[in-house]
Amino acid sequence: MELERHGRHFQEELEQLKTRLLEMGGLAEEQVRLAVKALMERDRELVALALNGDEPINRLHIEIDGRCFTLLALHQPMAVDLRAIVAAVKINTDLERVGDLAINIAEAARRYAQHAPVKKLIDIPRMAMIAQTMLRDSLDSFVRRDTDLAQRVLNEDDKLDALKTQIFRELLTYMLQDPGTIEAALDLILISRHLERIGDHATNIAEDVIFMVSARDVRHHAGEGQPSH
Repeated sequence: MELERHGRHFQEELEQLKTRLLEMGGLAEEQVRLAVKALMERDRELVALALNGDEPINRLHIEIDGRCFTLLALHQPMAVDLRAIVAAVKINTDLERVGDLAINIAEAARRYAQHAPVKKLIDIPRMAMIAQTMLRDSLDSFVRRDTDLAQRVLNEDDKLDALKTQIFRELLTYMLQDPGTIEAALDLILISRHLERIGDHATNIAEDVIFMVSARDVRHHAGEGQPSH
C-alpha cells in the first residue's frame, strides 16, 4: 500500500513537471512571437513587452530544475521515468535558451526600427512561424510521448536552414548595392540566425523525446522471449 501511494505521488509529481514545462514553452513561444511582431510593426512598446518576458521564464527555469532534482533524489526512478526526468532537465535548458534568443531578436528589432526599412519582410515572419510551430510540436511530442510528431519536428529543420541562407543572400545584395543599408541588414541577418537557433532547440527537444520513448521500446523488445527471473 505504501509503495502504491509512493508510486502514485511520483506520477502526480511527474505530471506537474510536464505541466510546468508546457507553461514555460508557451511563455517562450509568446516571447518569440512578440519580438518578431515588434520587428514587423516597428513598435517600441512591443519590444519592451518582449524584453520583460524573460523574468517569468527564468523563474520557471529555476523551479523546474528544482522539481527534477527533487524527483531524482526522493524517488530514484527506474528506466523510463528516469529518462523522462533527464529529458525534462535538458528541455528546461533549451526553453530557457529560446527565451534568451527572443530577447536577442527584440534587441535587434529595437535597433532595426531606428533605420529606414531595408526591404519588405517576408521570409523572417515565415521563419518565425516555422520555429514557433516546431517548438510547440516538440513539447507536445514530449507530453504525448509521440515519436512521429518528434520526427516531423526534425524534418522541418531543413526549411529553416534554407530560409536563413536565402535571407543572407538577398540582404548581401542590398548591402553591396547600398552600403547605407549595412547596419540594418546585419540586424535582419542576426534575427534570421536567432530564429534558426530556436529551431535547433526545438530539434534538441524532439531528439530527447525520441531517446526517451525509443530507448524504453528497445529494452522492452530485448526482454521479449527471454525467461523471466
